[in-house]
Amino acid sequence: MAVQSWSDILKSSKKTALILDGKRKIHYLFTDGKEMAEEYDLKTDELLVRKWRHKSTLGVQGVWLVEVGEPLAGPVASLESDMIKENSSNPMFMRKDTKTSFQWRIRNLSYPKDVFSVSVDHSERCIIIKTSNKKYYKKFSIPDLDRSQLPLDNSALSFTHANNTLIVSYKKPTEILTLEQELLEELKKLKGSADGDVDCKTQ
Repeated sequence: MAVQSWSDILKSSKKTALILDGKRKIHYLFTDGKEMAEEYDLKTDELLVRKWRHKSTLGVQGVWLVEVGEPLAGPVASLESDMIKENSSNPMFMRKDTKTSFQWRIRNLSYPKDVFSVSVDHSERCIIIKTSNKKYYKKFSIPDLDRSQLPLDNSALSFTHANNTLIVSYKKPTEILTLEQELLEELKKLKGSADGDVDCKTQ
């Protein structure tokens, strides 16, 4: 089963834990050389950041690509590389999940809610946001569902608009909730070091 396969990959990865500034920071090193870094709020267990780094075919370490959390300036790139950073009034796209939903926030969208259309494209396995005034268009996937090869469900999708921000939510399927809970319990067993020197392996 695909979900179990991704679960096994997570469990077999080499993990390093670091507790710092009220956050549980986890670094994953996978057998194929890819790296993933996550940050969780120590009080709420909420996922704050997830980013990936890949080596090139020549073995050169790539830049971090942000999947969840605020896109960072400087050497950290965003998966949403089409975002124009120079003008702060342009729409700003970021993912910020809750315990029960995947959630995306697009700031600087001042149009009324009824202008927006949010839908699932099953053939391309993505979510599409568009406006009736043709001023904004965005297509994006849900990597968590792709990794676990789970189908997209129209009924799980919803959106709201307030304070010039469009908030798109996708209710996490049971398989994802179970996987996240199992992973969190495993991560809590890691002994987090104060300086990140301790490598923690799990079975």
